[in-house]
Amino acid sequence: MPSTPWQTLALQKDHSRQAFSCGTPALDRYLHQQARQNQEKQVAAVFVLLQGASPKVLAYYTLSAFTIETRQVPATLARKLPRYPQLPVTLLGRLAVDQQCKGQGMGQFMLLDALRRCHQAASDIAAMAVVVDAKDEAAAAFYLHYGFMPLDESANRLFLPMATITKLFS
Repeated sequence: MPSTPWQTLALQKDHSRQAFSCGTPALDRYLHQQARQNQEKQVAAVFVLLQGASPKVLAYYTLSAFTIETRQVPATLARKLPRYPQLPVTLLGRLAVDQQCKGQGMGQFMLLDALRRCHQAASDIAAMAVVVDAKDEAAAAFYLHYGFMPLDESANRLFLPMATITKLFS
C-alpha cells in the first residue's frame, strides 16, 4: 500500500470512539457500544483507522470466521471446489468511515487493508472468499466497484474469491 499518514490497528481501550459518526446509526452504535466486547469475546476482530498519534477513530472494519453454503456460490465457481456442504470464508462484517472524513479515500484504504489481512490469514486458516453484507444500495455499489459479486442472487450479500484477492497482492 502507498505511504499515508493513516495506520490501522486492532481496537484498543484508549482509542477514542464516542465522536465517531458515519451516518448509519447501527454502525455508529456498534463501534460505541459493542465493538470492544465483541473483540474481547473473540466474536469479531475490530480494526480502526487512526491518523498520526491521535487516538480518534476515523474509520473501522470487522473480520470474523464464517461459512457459506456451497449452493450459494455461482455454479461456475462451485464446479472448481470440493463438494462440501459448507465453505470457509472470512466475513467483512462492518466497514464504516466517519462522515467528516468521507471523500478522502479512507473507505478504499480500509477495504484494501481488510483484504490484505484476509489474504495473509488465508495461508494459515483457509478461507476461499471474503463475504460482505452490504447495508444498502450505496454500500453494495462500493463493493461491486471493487470486484465483489452477488452471492446466491442476493443484492446485498456479496463475495470476492480468495483467488482474486491473491492476484491483487501478488
